[in-house]
Order: sequence, then structure tokens, then C-alpha cells
Amino acid sequence: MNLKLQGKVVLVTGGAKGIGEAIVRSFAEEGAIVSIVDRNPEIAEKLIQEIESSGGKAFCIPTELTDEEACRNAVEKTVDRGGSLNVLVHNAGVNDGVGLDSSPSDFQSSIQKSLFHVFTLTHFALDKLVESKGNIINIGSKVAVTGQGGTSGYAACKGAMNALTREWALDLADRGVRVNAVIPAEVMTPMYKRWLDSLDNPEKTLASIEQNIPLGKRMTTDAEIADAVAFLASERSSHTTGQIFYPDGGYVHFDRAYGKIKLD
Repeated sequence: MNLKLQGKVVLVTGGAKGIGEAIVRSFAEEGAIVSIVDRNPEIAEKLIQEIESSGGKAFCIPTELTDEEACRNAVEKTVDRGGSLNVLVHNAGVNDGVGLDSSPSDFQSSIQKSLFHVFTLTHFALDKLVESKGNIINIGSKVAVTGQGGTSGYAACKGAMNALTREWALDLADRGVRVNAVIPAEVMTPMYKRWLDSLDNPEKTLASIEQNIPLGKRMTTDAEIADAVAFLASERSSHTTGQIFYPDGGYVHFDRAYGKIKLD
């Protein structure tokens, strides 16, 4: 399917690896020009070389997203190099384990790491997004809906992103800017794989997780998340805004008795 994203300028935070990398690849495959806003330029450079070798276009703007001026700079440089700004993807964030036993200052730091830049980049990008009738896509987490335990900061940030998706969709509707969210649940990424490998019995843990994923009894791939993002950013979703999407094989919303109770 041609998503008509050729030449569109897309800014992706945390785009050097993991789900962010997959998002960058999906947009580049559709012909978009991708700005990778990340604090790991050396990792991003390898990705850029792969994209360019396949005829795509991407560049990296090294950015510390906890800094306001760095966020402003990232938007300005994206526009300078790309010529415009059509899509803003808020992917960066860290599940830092700041829970109720952590200090208030740690909680504040967690908000700074995973939420501050979501508002700040949007603020600085707004004029360009209005000009292009573009859109914003927030990459959330199942933690905002299911909870996890021991991660109050991250849960607060991702819950706020869901709320901002609805708030901004209403706020920007009259200006032609669409806002949606994509919520990963159990996604196999290199980071997830490293976590599994750190356990005593990775295979057993993975099998128990997959048993709770109704569709296919398997993890979601990062490419499936990325393709959902690209679709939402495209003209194929031109009347979709304020929506929170769960491409998770039915994981978040399944009945907790699923697989445990057999009906005659």
C-alpha cells in the first residue's frame, strides 16, 4: 500500500534503536525523510547508512531531550535540513524503576526524562505542524493501563501521554493537526531480549508471557508497531485523531481469566 509519505519530514525521538529504529525504518521505506533525534549518534549513523544504501533519506540530530534549548534546536535543525515538518513521533522514554520508595526528586527526574520533551518538542514544532497540516504520534506503554508495580514515574509519564493525545487532538483539530497514540505491550526488541537473557530460565518466562497474548500466542514485532505508526501518520488515516491504538494481539484488553477457564 502506498501511504503517500514520500518527501514528508518525520522527526522521531529515540530513533536510533529498539522500537524507534523500527519506526525510522518504516517511514524511510515509505519514502519519508527521517530526522533521528537521539543522544546516541554513533548508533544512529549505522542505521542512516543502511537507509541511504537502500535509497532512503535520514539524518541524526544528537539531542539531550531533558534540555529545553536542545529540544528547540532539534526542531529547528530538522526543519533546516528537511525543509519542513510533517510528523512528530514521541518515542523516547525510559522505564527507570522510580517507584513509591524513591524520593520525590527521583520522581521529578523521571518526569523530566520521559515526559518533559513530549510537551517541549510539540511546543516548538507546533507552528510547522500547523503549516503542514501534520500530525503527532505518541508512543505510549501498556503500563499506563495495566500498571506494573515499582515504576510510578514511568507510569505517570505514559498515562499523561494518553491524556495529552486526547487533549491535543481537541486543541489542534481546528488547526488541522491530528494527534494519536500507539501503545506497545509485549514487543520483542533487543532490550527486551537482554532482559530475558538475564533471567534464570528465559525460555520458560517467554513462554508464560506468550501464553497471555490471545492472537497467535506470540510477541508483537517492532515492525508491527512501526507500520501502525506510519499508517496513522499517512493520508490513509486522514480522519483519525484522538485515538489510542493497541497493536498488541489483544494483550491489554483480554479477560484475565483467558486461558484459565474452560467453558463447556
